[in-house]
Amino acid sequence: MNSDFINLYNTLVNLSRNKSLFSIFTDKDTFSDRILILLFHFAFFLRKYKNNTDKDYLQKFYDYFFRQIELSLREIGYGDVSINKKMKDYINIFYSILDKIDNWSNLDNVKKGEILGFYYNLKDNHLKIVNYFDNFEIYLSKTSLKSFTKSVINHKF
Repeated sequence: MNSDFINLYNTLVNLSRNKSLFSIFTDKDTFSDRILILLFHFAFFLRKYKNNTDKDYLQKFYDYFFRQIELSLREIGYGDVSINKKMKDYINIFYSILDKIDNWSNLDNVKKGEILGFYYNLKDNHLKIVNYFDNFEIYLSKTSLKSFTKSVINHKF
């Protein structure tokens, strides 16, 4: 097992566990809500590093990432049929997120809020979460992939 992948995955999970971020996204504390937040982080991560990172490396990390989600579902106690359905749903949601954030930098805050609101009921908090992901995108542009593989990141965006 590649320790880079473990560190990358754990870093993205830690970012997704940010309590102040989580409270903006949802009032509920469900596995699916947490996975959605994780998928957003992963989508922004891939969007940033896809052009200047080895495609094979990113593909292997992608496979590892979704395998970890599958293992988490098994750990919770889902059966094989349920896991297959949930994984299909999560992968489809992930590709939907990737598609919608493809030109994130060129969108205004209202459109960005609509994208995030498609997945969550944001009420009046959409500007906070839009600012979070704008800042996360800036942070990604200033941070090397190596920093993520060594878990050397700043959680404050």
